Amino acid sequence: MNTKLKNGEKILFIGDSITDCGRRAAGGTLGDGYVRWFDVFLTLREPEKRVTIINKGISGDRVTGLQQRWADDVLRHKPDWLSVKIGINDLHSFLGNPDDVNAVSPDVYARAYDEILARTRKVLPRCRILLIDPFYISIENTPNLWRRKVLDLLPRYIGTVHAMSRKYKARLVQTHAMYQRLLKYHDSDTFCGEPVHPDQVGHLAIAEAVYSALSK
Repeated sequence: MNTKLKNGEKILFIGDSITDCGRRAAGGTLGDGYVRWFDVFLTLREPEKRVTIINKGISGDRVTGLQQRWADDVLRHKPDWLSVKIGINDLHSFLGNPDDVNAVSPDVYARAYDEILARTRKVLPRCRILLIDPFYISIENTPNLWRRKVLDLLPRYIGTVHAMSRKYKARLVQTHAMYQRLLKYHDSDTFCGEPVHPDQVGHLAIAEAVYSALSK
């Protein structure tokens, strides 16, 4: 099944390091992660289409960072399609130091996420949206270990993304659930050297999921 993207349309991806993936390096443009692999899938599966793909990921970013650059990095480009992937840095900031004024708690995350999507709907009412929830590639179950704490807190951030997808009638890619299914059959090193940044297999999994979500 082909994507719903039409010839001549523009899709913009925005997020943190998982989206960035070296795209700001000399000659990077799309980076070497899931955005580039999505471009490869589109080229191979739908060679007749000419779609503009823009990567605006920035390593280390949080949803509050997206707020600050939303007009410059999203709205001015007037994309026909928008994909947002953000959340793990927000979670880490809060879990590591909840008293930090810059920490992004689940409540701050929800408010900021809602605000950027509301702005998008107001300025670009015809823009179709795809939300990718945050993930953590681990099955650690020992209480009080850092990885377990991340996994325990993550559903609150994931829940916001799912709620936003319903509110704004956006397509949704559930990457955390996808990786948890894969981890039933494969070691985590198959997809990621550590729980946050996927390797090429991990990025291919995201790209395929994005392609599938845009084909519905």
